[in-house]
Amino acid sequence: MSKELMQQNIEKAQCEIDCKKNIVKNGRMRQHYHFMPQTGWLNDPNGLIYFRGKYHFFFQHNPYSAFWDSMHWGHAVSDDMLHWEYLPLALVPSETYDNHQRGGCFSGSAVEHDGKLFLMFTGTTNEGKGFEQTQCIAYSEDGIHFEKYEGNPVLTAPEGIPADQFRDPKVWKHGDTYYMVCGASRDNRAQALLYRSKDMFHWTFFNVLAESRGEWGHMWECPDFYPMGDKYVLTFSPMGAGEHTSVYLVGDFDYETGKFNYYISGEIDWGFDYYAPQSFLAPDGRRIIVGWANEWEWMPLWKDWGPTYKEGWCGSFNIPREVRMMEDGTLQFLPIAEVETMREYSKQKDVLVVTEKETELAAGDGVCFELKFKIDLEKTDADKLEIDLRCGEGRKTVCLFDFKKAEMSVNRNEADGWSKGISRSVMYLKGKMELDVHILSDRSSVEIFTNQYQNNHSNNIFAGVAQNQLKIRACGGSVIIRDIEMYGLKE
Repeated sequence: MSKELMQQNIEKAQCEIDCKKNIVKNGRMRQHYHFMPQTGWLNDPNGLIYFRGKYHFFFQHNPYSAFWDSMHWGHAVSDDMLHWEYLPLALVPSETYDNHQRGGCFSGSAVEHDGKLFLMFTGTTNEGKGFEQTQCIAYSEDGIHFEKYEGNPVLTAPEGIPADQFRDPKVWKHGDTYYMVCGASRDNRAQALLYRSKDMFHWTFFNVLAESRGEWGHMWECPDFYPMGDKYVLTFSPMGAGEHTSVYLVGDFDYETGKFNYYISGEIDWGFDYYAPQSFLAPDGRRIIVGWANEWEWMPLWKDWGPTYKEGWCGSFNIPREVRMMEDGTLQFLPIAEVETMREYSKQKDVLVVTEKETELAAGDGVCFELKFKIDLEKTDADKLEIDLRCGEGRKTVCLFDFKKAEMSVNRNEADGWSKGISRSVMYLKGKMELDVHILSDRSSVEIFTNQYQNNHSNNIFAGVAQNQLKIRACGGSVIIRDIEMYGLKE
């Protein structure tokens, strides 16, 4: 193994970042409070962990271009998951198992072991036999400078699993044993494979944790597995499952057999731009989940990566969310409480009667803002409620609550002259007296949370600063909204 080559490649990539970051940071589409790379391309969140008093985010990164290419691991730390200090790159392609232009150090996770920070990642290469994905280890004494294990790879694809369909290890510890779930495909059906180890270096296959019978696609990317109360949760991003981008399953798990039996399924997010979420435990016990705010070209509604490549960057993370379980076993995904520390220019209103006459609201600067309210379903007789976000100069993003069809939709066809598509979800209202709505808008994204944070839509839009108006109106009657809170959000 070449430690020298790894260090040379880190220094080369870091030089690229340092040369461009001061130009890129002035891009018109740069987010104000969402995590982004300093330069270049970002996709999956990796190695999320709280280690030695800091939140550590690693991420799939191409520092040389605003498009996907040879994968590195970027690295940043934070005290609040909102304001970040960028550290040197943690992993770069340097070995036979990961040094390929269309491969590299693919996604993985982090865990503390023997006082060190361990990373487990997928090495991807092609030496003439097609792409091969293997699981590899790196570790660090200080949580900043990493060394790849000389015995890598520690796992290769088992028999019956294509070598290019074995990736994204997520590691955790239970008792005195380490466990790892890895995405795979067998006979064109998705699987989550479960492994275990006593020392993080020597791994044995345990069982197929769970698998698709066709209903959840042919490959599960970025699987994650964790307890919630006396239940367990498996999340993944399925390939070949239509418009589903981030799924959760809830059920029972037996550490004696390594088998997961699920009986609840749901969507983490219904929008176009939420993929590859990974979770970790905060020091206060919260289960935090972070997703990539974009989509892949193989998805049915994909158009393009977006115009930010012209500014030398592409990709951000959705706002971190806290996972909670409802009494019926379904999950909620709430923006982290730390968002409240960014609030300024607050406005409150107890009640607003929304009619067919358009009403303009004022939340912050109309670009980076937070809006919260509750729809009084008992006193509402309208067919629909329309919220027009980021309006101006003929542009708008439309969030529509259709009470008759029981459907929520977010339409970005008129958002910016570039974005396309309408994300839709069922709006289950039976027996409900109110519907809560929570909106977070940033420079190039809108995240909308409803129904106690169980019905969420995350969509990128690339509107200009002139698109800074916020309008609301009813269709076919009136809508009563209560407990209205409007805030600007500072960087």
